[in-house]
Amino acid sequence: MTITTTDTAVSPAAADPLKLTRRTMPDWITWALGAAAVGLGVLVKAVQGNWALGAFYAGLFFIATVTAASWRLEDRRRAKDRFATSIVYTAFVLAIVPLVSILGYTIKKGFEELSPYFLSHSMRGVGPRDDTGGIYHAIVGTLEQVGLAALIAVPLGLLTAIYLVEYGRGRLARSITFFVDVMTGIPSIVAGLFVYSFWIMTLGFEASGFAGSLALMILMLPTVVRATEEMLKLVPNELREASLALGIPKWRTILKVVLPTAMGGIITGVMLAVARVIGETAPLLLLVGLTQSINTNPFSGWQSSIPLYVFEQNHAGNQFSGDRAWAGALTLIIIVMVLNLVARLIARWKAPKAGR
Repeated sequence: MTITTTDTAVSPAAADPLKLTRRTMPDWITWALGAAAVGLGVLVKAVQGNWALGAFYAGLFFIATVTAASWRLEDRRRAKDRFATSIVYTAFVLAIVPLVSILGYTIKKGFEELSPYFLSHSMRGVGPRDDTGGIYHAIVGTLEQVGLAALIAVPLGLLTAIYLVEYGRGRLARSITFFVDVMTGIPSIVAGLFVYSFWIMTLGFEASGFAGSLALMILMLPTVVRATEEMLKLVPNELREASLALGIPKWRTILKVVLPTAMGGIITGVMLAVARVIGETAPLLLLVGLTQSINTNPFSGWQSSIPLYVFEQNHAGNQFSGDRAWAGALTLIIIVMVLNLVARLIARWKAPKAGR
């Protein structure tokens, strides 16, 4: 005779399903309090006429009410979590609202003037009372100047970052890191003055688009170095060790393993550097000059750019110059967005694929 004994363990949650159940605040309460905070901000703006004051009161109201509701409906631990989360959300909204408002206002003011004619004509021969003229000469100048700056800064930045991460040890590496940190905080006008004193006053070259590219290169270089350096540090050492264990030289490991793995982040860093310098005006005023004609040769003669075009039209003071300035600013935003989109596509295309 066989006797079978079965022991079934009963968990505390199964014995008492309500014991581990906690109250949770419904999501609609958070959304309702957020809508109420926005309404309060609008009301304060209507009464006081100050958007900043309205945003401050709206954020304070949202944080206080969400925390109080969580304290009442949930528990102390979740109330603290809701308090920290609401601060993060409020900070994000307060940071994004000015950006969205500037972008929206620029689109509103510049879209009317933006047209194929505006993008394909220069300002040569356009008088103060004429509603014609365009930005083509400035687009050519900006693309050439930023392109030349990137052509110089990107290889130098890549090589510097590779040296610092893969080879750099000792005093030389520390010195390079120090100078890169110093260059990160250089004002743009200082870079322009340096190029002006060395390239134009000392060596005797004339103002040109290339002179402006040298100043933009100085501003781009530390961003490229820092971004590339951080991306290379994120590449797992196991990949390097596996490649070296197969007998592959270190330079080939860097070229075929490390750089392709970090390529997406490197391209993003390069685009951040381009976005950093494409709107610079101060160094170009010293080094490029103001012209209303098309100049496709960046090494000879004055050459306009979009920031200079916006500056010039904003200070022209005639009936149509203000609309041209807003349209120029919108054109610059569109160019930056297109360049970032192209960079994203290239990074996705060049990213390592599984199974290769």
